[in-house]
Amino acid sequence: MQISVDSFFDPATSTISHVVVEPNGRKCAIIDSVLDYQPNSGRTKTDSADRIVAHVRERGLEVEWILETHAHADHLSAARYLKAKLGGRIAIGARITEVQKIFREVFNLERTFNTDGRQFDHLFEDGETFTIGRLEARVMYTPGHTPACCTYVMGDVAFVGDTLFMPDSGTARADFPGGDAHTLYRSIQKILALPPQTRLFMCHDYQPGGREPRWETTVAEERERNIHVGGGRSEEEFVEMRTARDRTLDVPQLLIPSIQINIRAGDLPPPEDNGVRYLKVPLNRL
Repeated sequence: MQISVDSFFDPATSTISHVVVEPNGRKCAIIDSVLDYQPNSGRTKTDSADRIVAHVRERGLEVEWILETHAHADHLSAARYLKAKLGGRIAIGARITEVQKIFREVFNLERTFNTDGRQFDHLFEDGETFTIGRLEARVMYTPGHTPACCTYVMGDVAFVGDTLFMPDSGTARADFPGGDAHTLYRSIQKILALPPQTRLFMCHDYQPGGREPRWETTVAEERERNIHVGGGRSEEEFVEMRTARDRTLDVPQLLIPSIQINIRAGDLPPPEDNGVRYLKVPLNRL
């Protein structure tokens, strides 16, 4: 049965959020949502998330899951906001605890910040299955970009997060804390081992050459045409290319606010004694 996927492109961060609906039903999951953030003022907005809220309500859908493919470093998650508006359980791969430990130290977070993943409603193990109504989904760990990256496989559909991009864009960077190019290559091979007709949905599209945004491709197309791993490129070739390329990349503009929010499942830091919430900027660290 055809699985329905509705996608929402956020031009400010080049992020694509997805709503996947069970066949012939009303139960759905939201994947990789966006909370709007203005870095010049520190203000948050919910315009992107409200588009999803309106879509879910207009279609009469019932949200069962709010899924994260990983703790994003380039946009803030709206998971907590969406849960308040629509219900559902916030979930991520269980290795988020490794990311929490890394960045608790980087940002010297408050002593009450826990690194056991309790901010999320559910932590998925590798190979775990779950359901969206009558639709069965499987969790496949795909680390390398971060330790906690995972891919959600549902029938002939897979949501790959940042592990892969569209064929003309290649693959994710592997130089974040806990990232590794060898691990990333092996994770990509797991995705490319899925049936060739599997529809792959991206989390980002940076529109190379100024083309219109795209976010759906297939395993077959990635195997053949991906500029970083297509055509049978070896692990050694990939690691050499990826390592050299990553040395030229700047820190993502929104990494500092994004990580502090996303390791909290989209929640904001607790207010201080003046009632204001603050994000921290570590000087000369990242």
